[in-house]
Amino acid sequence: MRGREYVIAVLPGDGIGPEVVVETLKALNAAAAADGLRLQFSEYPCGAGCYLKCGTPLPQKTLAACRQADAVLLGAMGLPDVRWPDGTEMRPQVDLRFELDLYAGVRPIYLFDARHTPLKGMERGSIDLVILRENVEGLFASMNAGIRLRDEVAVDSMVITRSGTERVVRYAFELALRRGRQPMKVTCVDKANIFKSMAFFRSIFDRIGAQYPQVEREYAYIDALALHMVRRPASFDVMVMENMYGDIISDLAAGLVGGMGMAPSGDIGDDAAVFQPSHGTAPDIVGQGTSNPVATILSGAMMLDWLGNRHQDPAACQAGQRIRAAVRTVLAVAGSGTPDLRGNMSTGQMGDAVAAAVRAAAGGHNDA
Repeated sequence: MRGREYVIAVLPGDGIGPEVVVETLKALNAAAAADGLRLQFSEYPCGAGCYLKCGTPLPQKTLAACRQADAVLLGAMGLPDVRWPDGTEMRPQVDLRFELDLYAGVRPIYLFDARHTPLKGMERGSIDLVILRENVEGLFASMNAGIRLRDEVAVDSMVITRSGTERVVRYAFELALRRGRQPMKVTCVDKANIFKSMAFFRSIFDRIGAQYPQVEREYAYIDALALHMVRRPASFDVMVMENMYGDIISDLAAGLVGGMGMAPSGDIGDDAAVFQPSHGTAPDIVGQGTSNPVATILSGAMMLDWLGNRHQDPAACQAGQRIRAAVRTVLAVAGSGTPDLRGNMSTGQMGDAVAAAVRAAAGGHNDA
């Protein structure tokens, strides 16, 4: 069965963004050829470099293309020396979440090889969880709207709404059902013992969770979770939390499976989605051929999953599975991986290896 055609807006961005996107397109094209998908990629300017050239990090033409595309693939955005007058960095990837109402920040964390983790006694697949951060509220709701008075005080407020929390919590329980782990579990991460906003978040979690009796409910204060993630990461399934908490815990979790180069993500709404690595632009290693493209490649696989589920397209879902299987195959070889994984492969070699593994598993299909 041949899959349908999808239009993908590609935003390579800044720093190593273009480097890891190039390698991801190799894997996507190989998987698409194997499963009869037609992927139409169109590149658009966005990021700090774009701001230096045209005066805006997110041109209206780019935003319009993202609205019209079936999905968006993003590299990495921002440069430390390119900032707004208030001192904050250019962050069009965050602006897109608000513009497209991408309320579900989905961040899978999976251990592909025991060599990648600093923890003892872990095996491949023993860490397999999803961090779900509410993407457009919480502390990030103060973005561009915080208060600064006379250089004496600055205030950013945490915003928790009933409707915003309801939809991300429901997404968490539906995600646990789709993953189907035993036991299925959703952990509410908060600071409900201190903050009224977090007690409100937990009360909504309980009300929505009661509608999913087959899914276990668990609770963790954000500070305790930092400890639990190191001591017993294998015990978690899906975790749902406020925006800033999710931002911080995502980086901790990535460190347990090899670093930010192993951490994909999807920012997902009801009508649009952006897929990108969780890492930044790493301007210090641009052009050295050492950046790890795996997070972006896996984000591309997430994009195919989302397209397949959204459009009832089994070919797209199969293509996403092929890419993840290819990453597992490549990383299982001793010495594989980029330098951040203590491997001996360049960025391009890693991308080539994943694309080749996709083609080999598909029986040698050509991705031309």
